[in-house]
Amino acid sequence: MTIDWTHFTPWASLVGGVLLGVASAAFVLLNGRILGISGIVGGLLRPRIGDLGWRIAFIAGMLAAPFAYSAFAAPVAARIDASWGAVIIAGLLVGIGTRYGSGCTSGHGICGLSRLSPRSIAATLAFMAAGFVVVFLLRHVFA
Repeated sequence: MTIDWTHFTPWASLVGGVLLGVASAAFVLLNGRILGISGIVGGLLRPRIGDLGWRIAFIAGMLAAPFAYSAFAAPVAARIDASWGAVIIAGLLVGIGTRYGSGCTSGHGICGLSRLSPRSIAATLAFMAAGFVVVFLLRHVFA
């Protein structure tokens, strides 16, 4: 295994991780809710009274963030080494897994692990293991 040193970004990754942690902690302290994107988006599909505004604001902020970033720095070009069909199938599988796992990687992996939730530990181990297996199969078995 080799490291692609030209794309190795430990400081940017550290700052991103700290921002995710601070945002998750602030969200739970201010709202009393776990910061899980699938739960926030899912709540838009079946809204409750008084629950719609903050969800829309949160999603709007997520969508606006790349544009705000590009006002201060050069935009980063996205590179996806897969066909649109593979991307769509992967998105559907992630969505199905999110429903079966009662949460997503942000809810279980960030918030649940920080609370030492046994359910989140099991879910995170399961989706990490599934990811490792799929990458191994696609890169080494079916390549």
